[in-house]
Amino acid sequence: MRAALKRYLKALGPGLITGAADDDPSGITTYSVVGASFGFDLLWTAAASTPLMIGVQLICARIGLVTGQGVIGAARAFCPRWVLLGACGLLLIANGLNIGADLAGMAEVTEMLTGLPHEVLIPAYGLAILVTMLFTSYGRFARWLKWLTLTLFAYVFAALLAHPQWRTVLSAAVLPRIRWQGSYWTALVGTLGTTISPYLFFWQASQEVEELQTSRQPPRRAAPPSDGLLLDARTDVVTGMLFSNVAMFFIIVATGATLYPAGMRTVETARQAAEALRPLAGDGAYFLYALGIIGTGLLAIPVLAGSASYAVAELFQWRSSLDLRCGARSTSTCCWPAASWSASDSTSGASTPCRCSTGPRSSTAFWPLRCWSS
Repeated sequence: MRAALKRYLKALGPGLITGAADDDPSGITTYSVVGASFGFDLLWTAAASTPLMIGVQLICARIGLVTGQGVIGAARAFCPRWVLLGACGLLLIANGLNIGADLAGMAEVTEMLTGLPHEVLIPAYGLAILVTMLFTSYGRFARWLKWLTLTLFAYVFAALLAHPQWRTVLSAAVLPRIRWQGSYWTALVGTLGTTISPYLFFWQASQEVEELQTSRQPPRRAAPPSDGLLLDARTDVVTGMLFSNVAMFFIIVATGATLYPAGMRTVETARQAAEALRPLAGDGAYFLYALGIIGTGLLAIPVLAGSASYAVAELFQWRSSLDLRCGARSTSTCCWPAASWSASDSTSGASTPCRCSTGPRSSTAFWPLRCWSS
């Protein structure tokens, strides 16, 4: 029993991190808005989207394990360059907007807890994450990300503190409740779009390659992955996707059991959701919700930035790894992420991260930095 548990925990890695990163601050806000606006009516999407997530992430994991390359690297052999350029361009834009929304959500929640101005916190968080990614080895970085996945349990406890009617919750989880309203279908599309996000595909495959390099596995073209390696990847991915959607489920439960019955249907930001929870579910739910936003942001932003950097590096055939160091004595080029925060991110544009379901999240730009050795 102990040996089986040890093997299971050892198998967890890229899939677990990818699944947890799916519940980033802007995604959490989207699920909170869904719960506040429609109660438990969209709870069924958690179960419905789980096999879809598992299927696509397993494909991405196997691409990395079998080819030893990320998604873009593997696609170079089959797709024309203009298609890959378009895919990378869209990924950069989407991830940049997402990073801006997440930084804004983290900063607003931190301002709510500490009183520090979010205009200062946005660049502070961004710089801290960037420096960590630049100067931390992959092994240490991956261990930190694994520990940060535990922050999602905050939403399980927040939902329990909301004291929902569990019979109603379970019924809504398995029986779809369809409303023939435009807002309902918009929320449905936004929920599915938030749950199944493209950046997860790129990160999953590339992190599998990082794991192979870290464990000194032979090049994939020299030897196919073993059955044990593929089984571990499946265990990892299934666990990560289940974990992601369980967290999504409890976020909707927490707001659907409190904000929806109270008639608070106009929640637009993470801060508004946390502040609305406080008088209805108590200080415990309030602090757990707020701390969850910060923790998931610290997890998701490196994944967003890293996935875009991996894609660009693979497109231009640069060496890329979180173990490469800028300024190292090498003729290779490493691709590192950087997020820019504009003035609009500290004002109105950054205050509505949940609008990802129907429009831009933020005006933050994003680009990869090429770091040459001296």
